[in-house]
Order: sequence, then C-alpha cells, then structure tokens
Amino acid sequence: MKKDIHPTLNDVTARCACGASFSTRSTVNDLHVTICSKCHPFYTGDQKYVDTAGRIEKFKKKYANNKA
Repeated sequence: MKKDIHPTLNDVTARCACGASFSTRSTVNDLHVTICSKCHPFYTGDQKYVDTAGRIEKFKKKYANNKA
C-alpha cells in the first residue's frame, strides 16, 4: 500500500435527530444523522406514513376499482 494517501480514521460520536447517540469510527470529526436504529420504523416496529399532499389517498383512489 502507498503511504500517506489514506485519510485518518477517528473515533466519533454520531448523533441522531431523535436524540440518540452512538460511537463509531469515521473520517469526519462530527457526525449528525437523521435516522438511526432507535427511531427507524424497521427496527421499532412502528409504521409511520409521511404523507405530503395526499399521495396515499390519491394512490388508493386511483387503484380502488382495480381488483386483480
């Protein structure tokens, strides 16, 4: 391997938007994430719909008569 071309790997604390934090390693010094395993619906089991402009209702209305 070539010397002095790889970035340094630092121990950092990643902070989530939900308030949780965890330790990891990264090349950046400060990590902020929007979603983590404590608030992600796949891990929590909660199902959240972020519906902007009625997209879910529009989809249901469009395919309501389409019975396959």
